[in-house]
Amino acid sequence: MPDYTAQKIRQTLEINGDLTKSVWQSATWSHRFVDMVTAAPGLYDTRTAVLWNDTHLYVAFRAEEPFLEAQLTQRDSTIFLENDLELLIDGGDCYYELEVNARNTIYEVFFIWRDAYQPGGRFDVPLFDVHHPQTLTFAGNFDRHDQTFWYGTHPRGVRWAFLNYDLPGLQTAVQLDGTLNDHTDIDRGWSLEIAIPWQSLTWLAGGRSLPPQRGDIWKMFLGRFQKIPVSGTVANQAMVLTPHGVYDTHQPERWSEIVFED
Repeated sequence: MPDYTAQKIRQTLEINGDLTKSVWQSATWSHRFVDMVTAAPGLYDTRTAVLWNDTHLYVAFRAEEPFLEAQLTQRDSTIFLENDLELLIDGGDCYYELEVNARNTIYEVFFIWRDAYQPGGRFDVPLFDVHHPQTLTFAGNFDRHDQTFWYGTHPRGVRWAFLNYDLPGLQTAVQLDGTLNDHTDIDRGWSLEIAIPWQSLTWLAGGRSLPPQRGDIWKMFLGRFQKIPVSGTVANQAMVLTPHGVYDTHQPERWSEIVFED
């Protein structure tokens, strides 16, 4: 069974972060996000909804947060060092990562599995230049321990990470229900609205129909990372639509299955 059913709509959405729009009010919202490892309910209530039409994929998040905080303002800052909401989309031999903080600062990376990047192959194009100064190798969240130092723990091993990648036509917007970076009051939270043109996902489609056909399934990571003060230190909880059992975002085979229906 898929983890979530994305409903098709007819209209084109204005992306402004306002989730009181009737189309989002009528959407099917997910259950409360759970801890990525244990599957226990997340500390704060976080939910997502996914819609689509013939031109765009739309994703929305609602995030409870009593102390709204975001400092990073430069595009492609390392947003996961702060509280953020995240969308990753799997393409089989590649995947795309988007992170957004409460200031609507975004971070994007396009990953290609090294075993899929062949000389003269479909990824061997100027857009994915492995000699670019912002291209790195990435082995996952557990690549700095003993025998896994170079290759990580994923069976496919290393990925090329293209930090200079910008998804064409991406739109994001946030709205805050509270005061940013002011801990003298209690905030309610924030919302994020995302629009992605289907034609921007050609690399991820891998020959699949764009837009999807009814019944098509795409794997996506829909999650949140939250800094939580604990006894004078700061813990980091990952809250997700579908638990992984391990603390590693970069395992596409464990991501949520999103089925597209009319």
